[in-house]
Order: sequence, then structure tokens, then C-alpha cells
Amino acid sequence: MRKKPIYKIIFHNQDKIFEVYAKSVHQGAMFGFIEIEELLFGEKSSIVVDPSEESLKAEFNHVSRTYIPMHSIIRIDEVDKQGASKISKGSNQGNVTHFPVYTSGDKSKK
Repeated sequence: MRKKPIYKIIFHNQDKIFEVYAKSVHQGAMFGFIEIEELLFGEKSSIVVDPSEESLKAEFNHVSRTYIPMHSIIRIDEVDKQGASKISKGSNQGNVTHFPVYTSGDKSKK
């Protein structure tokens, strides 16, 4: 019997890179968003406390579902086991550009 998958989601948020784990990831009902449900965090009984994971727990406290803009997603992986969620400093330098998302109502392409 295959156990329920765990997903690692890495995304940009306000010049930081978030890495979170969740049980459910799918295209959201809102156009251009990825829906993430059932966020997973480390055990509360752990002796070692990671400050970035604690700040993620606080930020997503009482959140049952979150919507991440598609252009903020860096990567989504299905993983065998959960790791530590973390926030790391983003890079303002580099040559990565967000992929533009156009809707049928966008008149700028005409």
C-alpha cells in the first residue's frame, strides 16, 4: 500500500525563499495560483529549535489552505519524507526573470 505523498514546495516571497512541506498541492480555483493544503512542520517535541521553521509555523498558524502565485513558484517535488521547513535569503542578483502570465483580457499584447 502506497503512503500518501509529501510535497516540498520552494517559492519566492518578499525577497526571501520559502521551503515548505505539504500533503496536498494542486492548481487552485483562482487562475494563476497553486493551492497548498495541510502544511507540515517538524515535531514540537524536538530539542533543537530552528528559528526559520518557528517563524514559518507562526506565519502559517491557523492557515488551512494557502494560495501561492504561480510565478513565485521555483520548484515542487514529491519527496519520500518530510524535511525541515525553512526561510532563506533570496538573491536580488542573477538573470532569472519571472515568466509573464497573460489573460484573455490583457490588451497590452495587441
